[in-house]
Amino acid sequence: MRENILARLGSDDSITDQYLGTQRRSELLEPEKALLIALLEDAVQSYRKFAGARDREGRERSHEAKDWIFSQDRAWIFSFNNVCELLGLDPDYVRRGLRENPAMPTNATRRRRGRHRRAA
Repeated sequence: MRENILARLGSDDSITDQYLGTQRRSELLEPEKALLIALLEDAVQSYRKFAGARDREGRERSHEAKDWIFSQDRAWIFSFNNVCELLGLDPDYVRRGLRENPAMPTNATRRRRGRHRRAA
């Protein structure tokens, strides 16, 4: 595909250099973007999965994720606000979604909701 685009650009070296520079930058950013996505996914999953945890480890994971997600800190490169913005997401929108649906239903909860009481 690059060859097709470069052929269409003709012999203008400055345009070719600009195109190749953009391609190289986007290729170099892919691992960093994947890292940011993994960081955000892990925090959201921990927050939702352990929201109602009763054991110490689960509560700690939930609190740690909650503290990171709801912090307004922008000083650290990996703060929630910065990670969302680097991924093109609105941090407040993501937070609102998590507040409205904080916990993932467990398998037991899903089973209970699926059952209906039978009249005696």
